[in-house]
Amino acid sequence: MLIAASTECFPGLELLAAIELASDLDFTAIEIALHESGNVKPSELLEDMDRSIQLLRHTHRLDISGYSVQLASTGADHYQQFAKLCWMAKTTKVVTITIPSAEQGTPFNEEVEHLQKLVEIGEAEGVRVSVKSQLGCLSEDPDTLMVLCNNVDGLGITLDPSVYITGSAKGKSLDHILKFVCNVHLRDTRPDAFQVSVGQGEVDYGKLITQLEREKYDRALTVNMTPMEGLDHRVELRKLRRLLETLV
Repeated sequence: MLIAASTECFPGLELLAAIELASDLDFTAIEIALHESGNVKPSELLEDMDRSIQLLRHTHRLDISGYSVQLASTGADHYQQFAKLCWMAKTTKVVTITIPSAEQGTPFNEEVEHLQKLVEIGEAEGVRVSVKSQLGCLSEDPDTLMVLCNNVDGLGITLDPSVYITGSAKGKSLDHILKFVCNVHLRDTRPDAFQVSVGQGEVDYGKLITQLEREKYDRALTVNMTPMEGLDHRVELRKLRRLLETLV
């Protein structure tokens, strides 16, 4: 397993500055968020793909552990943009793309059809598509997530254990979904707070890593922490990186 930082850890920084800071904090890999609401907008990347590929390759010797993709487009445009991003992922030697889960209330069959299309597009470029655990979404319930993966051949999971500590499914076993995991997002969490200072929450990192090792998991453990008021963000990121390094 490798320890990565998500660019979502650095919401106030442009891409190259975020990568440089992650390198300064001694991370060896970076997950790059390609979010229409963020600093690296997919629509802008797709305007000049050659330039974008050069930008994404400039990672200060950090490996790119994956891309997190959130598009604003819908319908045919959505799938066309996603196909171009998958080609870009292959070109930059990235094999994992994390996508958002549909909101709760979305018809199950509709989500299955949507995910099937995305997985087929990804597989054509050698990319593994994984759906992210998210509060307020179908993936908030691990049982629903398992059924999605069973219905969409090749779909992976970006596991965020915080969701199953603070959400409606808290206390449910995750054992049955671990075989689908191809990315992990981490921070510390309590039942009453999605993110707290490292060491003040209830995420059992040791147990989680042991469970993942049983499933032969060998991909990224991605630190995904946003700045918290009153705490030194760099110190928090270092604390979690060092903790994870002692466990792998």
